Amino acid sequence: MTFILLHFFGSSQREYAPLIELLARKHRCLTLDLRGFGDSPVPSDGDYSVDAMTDDVVTLIEEQVKEPFVVVGHSMSGKVALNLASRQPEGLLGLVLLAPSPPSPEPIDDTERERLLTTHGQRSAAEETLKKITSAPLSEAYQELIITDDLRSTPEAWAAWLEHGSREDISDRMSNVQVPIQLVLGSEDKHIDESLMKKSVLNHFPDAQITSIDGAMHVLPLEKPAEVARIVDTFATWLLSKPIHTPSGVTKPMPPAN
Repeated sequence: MTFILLHFFGSSQREYAPLIELLARKHRCLTLDLRGFGDSPVPSDGDYSVDAMTDDVVTLIEEQVKEPFVVVGHSMSGKVALNLASRQPEGLLGLVLLAPSPPSPEPIDDTERERLLTTHGQRSAAEETLKKITSAPLSEAYQELIITDDLRSTPEAWAAWLEHGSREDISDRMSNVQVPIQLVLGSEDKHIDESLMKKSVLNHFPDAQITSIDGAMHVLPLEKPAEVARIVDTFATWLLSKPIHTPSGVTKPMPPAN
C-alpha cells in the first residue's frame, strides 16, 4: 500500500519526516509540497484554489502510483483530500484526515485571520503561530522546521488560502466520497475540534472513525508521530482486509499487505 501525505497550511512535506520513518517499515510513502509552499515552484497560472492543489495530487498519483493508496490530509490539505476523494480516483482505499479543514468554509477567527495576513514573513509572527498550534514538547529542530516553513511560504499562496481556499465550500461534492474515513484530532486543539467535525464532516460521513490524541494540538505528525503512525497503520490494516470497490462497481480481491 502507498500513503500519500499532504501537509498543513504554511508547512511542507518535511512535517512528515518522523511519520515516514515509522510507516516506511511496512508501507510506501509519497509526499509533495503543495503549490506555493515548501520547495514547490510558483504556479504559472497563479491558481492556488483547492481544485488546483487537488490537480497537483492527481498528477502525482498518475505518475507514481500503480497500487492501492490512502491519502493522509492534514489541516488545509484535509479539504484537498476530501476534494480528491470526491473525484473517485481508481485505487483510493480511504482517507486519514488529521485535524482537517472541513469541506465547508473553515471558521477562522477574524482577528487571527488578519494577524496571519498582515504579519506573514516576520519571524516573531511565525514563532507566535508555533505557540498557537502546538502543545506537546518539540525539539528545537522541529520548532525551527515549523518556523522556517512558515516563513518560506510564498505570500501569494499564504494569502490565497486565508482569503479564498479556507472559505471554499465543497460540501455539495461530499456525496461522491465513497471511501472510509479516519479522523484524528489533538485533544488540545481548540480550533479543529470534535464539535466542528460533528457539524462539518461527520454530518456527511456518520460512519467515519474519530480518534483523539491526548496532549497534542494541531501539528500531529511532529507532536505525536508514534501515535499517528499507529492509528494510520491500524486503519491501513483494516482497509487491507476489505475488498476494493472501484468507481465502476467492479470488486477486486485485495492483495496482501506488504
